[in-house]
Amino acid sequence: MLIKRRSDIKPSQITPREFYERRRDLMKLVAGGSILAAAGLAARGAGAQSPGLQKIENAKKSSYSASEPQTAYKYITTYNNYYEFGTDKDEPAANAKRLKVRPWTVAVEGEVGKPRTFGIEDLLKFPLEERAYRLRCVEAWSMVIPWIGFEFNQLAKLVEPTSKAKFVEFVTAYQPENMPGTRLPILDWPYVEGLRIDEAMHPLTILAVGLYGEVLPNQNGAPVRLVVPWKYGFKSGKSIVRIRFVEQQPKTAWEQATPQEYGFYSNVNPNVDHPRWTQRRERRIPDLFASRATQMFNGYGEQVASLYTGMDLKKFY
Repeated sequence: MLIKRRSDIKPSQITPREFYERRRDLMKLVAGGSILAAAGLAARGAGAQSPGLQKIENAKKSSYSASEPQTAYKYITTYNNYYEFGTDKDEPAANAKRLKVRPWTVAVEGEVGKPRTFGIEDLLKFPLEERAYRLRCVEAWSMVIPWIGFEFNQLAKLVEPTSKAKFVEFVTAYQPENMPGTRLPILDWPYVEGLRIDEAMHPLTILAVGLYGEVLPNQNGAPVRLVVPWKYGFKSGKSIVRIRFVEQQPKTAWEQATPQEYGFYSNVNPNVDHPRWTQRRERRIPDLFASRATQMFNGYGEQVASLYTGMDLKKFY
């Protein structure tokens, strides 16, 4: 099968992702007789129907949680972006069972006084909170997910970043034998993301180890992932294995692949359109239509707008 690389395809030849996803989703739902659910009439969050993953009993409720209805577990775990396991939304749920999540360690290094490696068992001992955060993806769909995790700044304090640490780089797992998507010429693997250090240290930035009262399913970034709720979802790297405090701004995976479409900051901004579709509206899964106005900073402007005082957010997209 011939797979064209990005450089071989003209932007005008590409159907906007939001349109073909809606069509495919509608066809699946019609076939399954689930039109009412697709229209958003089914109760969200009820009946988690998890596969019996390890329970997390010690998470406290957080005051940072969004007040909106939470998206049902079945949508959170079957409609995913995790390109290492496939580019279609249903492929990660089918393929991520191959991800090896034990043993698991996260090395924290770079411009720090006390570099350290944490096992997943160590991370599960941090003071955990349940935080229902809005997730807004660049393809104009959104969810409200009850993550369980802890503030990244708690881990950072243990390794003591130096004055040279201006940015934080997050490197995710690369298991080519278990990740069929890494055979496609989409990105340079492993997947890399990055934040300015003040963004990483903000109390809204968390390392998530679970959702809906259980450890993370593989397709959602098990066993530990980043969650930055005011940025587009691809900024929240999954299955993290290395965290580096660095002096220079890191080159992130999507920024390297298509810099004209994906900038370093990637704050949710309805005034900056993706080159191939608008960001002014969004559809809340499982809704079929983009019926919601996109909020600046995904609705977290009161907490984070001060981080960008004086910056041109159309230039630094």
